[in-house]
Amino acid sequence: QVQLVESGGGLVQAEDSLRLSCAASERTFGSYTMGWFRQAPGKERDFVAAITWSGATTVAAPSVKGRFTISRDNAKNTLYLQMNSLQPEDTAVYYCAARSSSAPLYGTSWYKAHSYDYWGQGTQVTVSS
Repeated sequence: QVQLVESGGGLVQAEDSLRLSCAASERTFGSYTMGWFRQAPGKERDFVAAITWSGATTVAAPSVKGRFTISRDNAKNTLYLQMNSLQPEDTAVYYCAARSSSAPLYGTSWYKAHSYDYWGQGTQVTVSS
């Protein structure tokens, strides 16, 4: 079972940037589709972005498209989320997730938490106005 550990969160001001990292414990990371989700207080966990095992395909939620970029380094077993032009509404706990199934994702299945099997503990991102 892969262990996922997020890092890089913090308190920033509006329009600042942050880069989140997610370190995986196993080399099988390189075969997993990976995703980022976030959860604000009192709200459901929402999809942010995802990337296929090769990095060839990425998907982003409309609310972050053009501002956030997901990437991965399979040699380092690490997933990244570069977040630019942060806004107060981006404040949330950010989680990385791994999908162990090799079956491809289509349409809204990318956005569903149940499409992913393993989760990290999360890292807090707070954006002040």
